[in-house]
This record gives sequence, C-alpha cells and structure tokens, in this order.
Amino acid sequence: MSTTQESIKETPISSRHIELGAKMASFAGYNMPISYTSIKEEHKAVRENVGVFDVSHMGEFIVRGVDALPFLQKITTNDVSKLEIGQIQYSCMPNLTGGIMDDLLVYRLSEENCSAGERAYMMVVNAGNIAKNWDWVSEQNNHNIHILNISDRTGLLAVQGPNATKFLQEMTDIDLSAIKYYNFVRGDFAGMSNVIISATGYTGSGGFEIYVNSDQLPTLWDSMMRLGKHHNVVPCGLGARDTLRLEMGYCLYGNDIDEKTSPIEAGLSWITKLSKGEFNSSEIFAQQKTKGPSRKLMAFIIEDRRVPRHGYNIENDKGEKIGVVTSGTMSPSLNIPIGMGYIDAAHAKLNTPIFVDTGKKKLAGELVKAPFLKI
Repeated sequence: MSTTQESIKETPISSRHIELGAKMASFAGYNMPISYTSIKEEHKAVRENVGVFDVSHMGEFIVRGVDALPFLQKITTNDVSKLEIGQIQYSCMPNLTGGIMDDLLVYRLSEENCSAGERAYMMVVNAGNIAKNWDWVSEQNNHNIHILNISDRTGLLAVQGPNATKFLQEMTDIDLSAIKYYNFVRGDFAGMSNVIISATGYTGSGGFEIYVNSDQLPTLWDSMMRLGKHHNVVPCGLGARDTLRLEMGYCLYGNDIDEKTSPIEAGLSWITKLSKGEFNSSEIFAQQKTKGPSRKLMAFIIEDRRVPRHGYNIENDKGEKIGVVTSGTMSPSLNIPIGMGYIDAAHAKLNTPIFVDTGKKKLAGELVKAPFLKI
C-alpha cells in the first residue's frame, strides 16, 4: 500500500537535511535523505573516515516487568537470558507460521527505576514495521509486563566509520574506546544527560548510535555538523546506508527478509536459539534445521556492469529458474555489481555459476560467500 503525501512523517531534523540540499524521498513512511552529494562519496566517507546518518525513523519499545525476560524469550528467536545490563543482542521476531515479523535489536537496560524482581529492555525495530510490531507485541502480551512505545519521542543518529571514536570523543568524557561491540552506556554527551551511546552499526565500518530525546536531536545534529567540519565528517543518506550494508551481506527487511521468509532460510540460524526452549514458530525452525530449508539466501557477484534488481529471476546454466534476487547494487568499494537472493537448496553452493534475467539480458555471475568486503 502506498503512502500518501499527507501521511508522510518528518524526523526531528528533516528541515536540516533540506537546508543541506539533500535529495529527499519517502522511506517507510518518513521523509528521509537519500543522498546529499552522491551515494558513492558518502559510502567512501564511511569506509575511510566518518559519516553521520539520521535514523530517527527507527522504532523503540520499552519492555519492563517481572515477566519481561520470559516475554521476550517467547517473541524473539535469540536467547535474551544471555544479556547482561549494558549489552545488546541482534534478533528477529517470528510470526506463528515461520516467517519474520521484523529483525531487531534488544538492549538490556539498567534496573535502577524498576521494582523488585523487574527487568527492563529496549526493542529497536524497523521504521516500516513500528505499527505492525506494536500491534503484535501488544497482542502477544499475556505476561506481567508494561510495554511503552517511545518511538515518536526518541531521536537517533548513527555515526559510522573508522574514525568515529576519535570524532565523537571530543563530545563526551565517556571513554568511547572502552565500549565493546554490541554494548552500550548511558551518560553525558554533547552537553546532554542520560544519552544512550551504543556500538552496533549497520555498515561494517564501526561506530556508534546516539539516542536522545527527539526535541534534543536538532541541537545534537548541529553540534556534530559544526565539529565535523574539522574532521571532514559528512552527512550521509539512506542510499549509502544500503550499499554499505549490502557489501557486508546484512539483511534489509522487506527485501531479504519478510513474513514469508524464515531465519533459517535467511542464514540467521545463529540468532535462532532452539536450546532456550519453546518460542513462537520454534517447532517450524527445528524442522528446518533438521531437514534443511528448501531455499537459502546467498550472495553473488555479477560479471557484467548491469546491476541486479529486486525481483529479477536467477537461473542456472540450463536456463532453469533456481531463485530470485532480493537485493542488488553496484558496490562502490569493489566497483562490481553484487547482490543477494534466495536460491533453491539443491543449487545453493558456493562458486555455482548463475544468470540473472533482467528481461532483456541475462547477466552472468557466481554464488560467493558474504561479506563481499573484508574489513
């Protein structure tokens, strides 16, 4: 269903992007910057220095209560019991038929504001799935917990690149180099208190996510842009975010995973912990792990200069359809077309020759191991 112009949301700093001359477009119901200069330049900035992304369109839910852990264990695939306070986990939220409602991050929060026996977590979900996910977690909630949707009042910047630590360290007394991968701290940052600084990333080049109240985001953005002039930091749009994540073989919800794909098919068995006990669709996933899925998400490169597009059929050397493209781009780092797609299990072997049917031409390629880029 298309989003009408009237229903498109703005992030707290949409006006800043427009002032900077960003190319704007609707994404997941939000008016978002696609690029400021060029995708290639912004991509290069993140790989070599620092880029700043406005990702305030993402959704955040707080889950708190004595049953917060068993609730999250039921609705997510990963083992939430492994999380200590200050740690983060990549996971996905399955439906009841073996598909993926969303992929998400789970943060284990401090318990200083909790009553005895309570735990607190934050779920970070994809923008296009906020309403759907909220309905789902509300429907699934038959536990002694309280769920709060703080998406509209949360601002979020992703600062990515090998020099992100050096750049951001000038804005805080917190030792950023001490924050381990998939961990976070809460403290003072850029003159603001109670800021969450996490180290997850969606680019493969390192960096941090900065969570503030939405009304603080314009001030934070302006501070970063001022300081960034001394570090050659550039604002980046969603175009570069997509090319960066694809080079790393990271899934994009709606393209590579959705409600009809399972985490086992998508190569996400590593976040599907059957040993933790029963959870939504766990029996289906157990069967797929035992028998093997009928198809697998595979990475591929193309020997042509044409870019493989979402929905293009993938064929074998006999002209038989063996799969479909889910994501494709021209890799700015490698300067070759790359992509991912679901391949029938019988053909899902590394180094297998493939042909992507564009309708006018068949592009020769080969199945390879992700990530495309070794960093």
